[in-house]
Amino acid sequence: MLDVTRLRVLAAVARHGSVTAAAKALNYAQPSVSHHLARLEAETGARLVERSGRGVRLTDAGRLLAGRAEEILGRLDAAEHELAAHVGQREERIRVAGFPSALATVVPAAAARLRADYPGAELLLAEAEPQGAVRLLRAGRVDVALVFAYLQQGPGPERRPADAVPEGGQWAAGDEVEGVRARPLLDEPVHLVTQAGAPSPPRTAGSPLAGYAEHRWIAGCERCRAHLLWQCELAGFTPQIAFTTDDVLAAQALAAAGLGVALLPDLALRAARHPGVRAEPLPGARRQVFALTYGEPPGPPAVECLLDTLADAAATARKQAP
Repeated sequence: MLDVTRLRVLAAVARHGSVTAAAKALNYAQPSVSHHLARLEAETGARLVERSGRGVRLTDAGRLLAGRAEEILGRLDAAEHELAAHVGQREERIRVAGFPSALATVVPAAAARLRADYPGAELLLAEAEPQGAVRLLRAGRVDVALVFAYLQQGPGPERRPADAVPEGGQWAAGDEVEGVRARPLLDEPVHLVTQAGAPSPPRTAGSPLAGYAEHRWIAGCERCRAHLLWQCELAGFTPQIAFTTDDVLAAQALAAAGLGVALLPDLALRAARHPGVRAEPLPGARRQVFALTYGEPPGPPAVECLLDTLADAAATARKQAP
């Protein structure tokens, strides 16, 4: 049986990069940290750390166990909080990680509805792109992760990793999302965003993007950038990416200034719409949004209520023009 305290020590060493820093973060004496690491190696029969100059670094086995330790400790902390809330020792707290346009659109609408059923609930929000949100979820640092995945049909230039592919309305299983359940919230169009008033290139057969092969492009996060490259490859060209930004307002401002064109999903335009851009839905380009939770259902009542209100807010958003 692995000792929880020793797992916490290993996770601290992995997080802070040294025994000294881990000891300071845990308020332990440095020899105590070294002792716990030695005992954990004896318990597991694996070399977990090795000397590197004046410090230490984790071995492959150490990194593997430290990653699992983060998940275990996070789930224990979450269970402790949920139990305390259940017996009335603490107010209900729901932690949500999500990408910016979701936090600016469906989350506020859902939070307003949640307040009616759980007026004492505290909603803590953290901004994170999908992979980061999933890591926070598995580590028990958040209760709900809002993520997205692009639907890509046809012989694109490369296949996306399994954790990014929605199949039949489900977030596909993979090592990164093991133990995670998904609730589909939204299926939204992706728009071609250009400068308002700028002449459109002549229409050609095939993808509307073909006329923008010589234009400069504005790319987004890693997942959005991959989708942009995939769509342009389908249109028969490799885009000249001049700017990269996760900020949808910055992307629109660049497009409005005539400095490039971009692909932006519906929620990004709902969150904030620059008056100087033109947005046209790109045929066949769509993005799905999911709410992820960890473990078997049902979850804590307030979390389940939040999932319902998120679904309601997303359904309302679908009916409204951006």
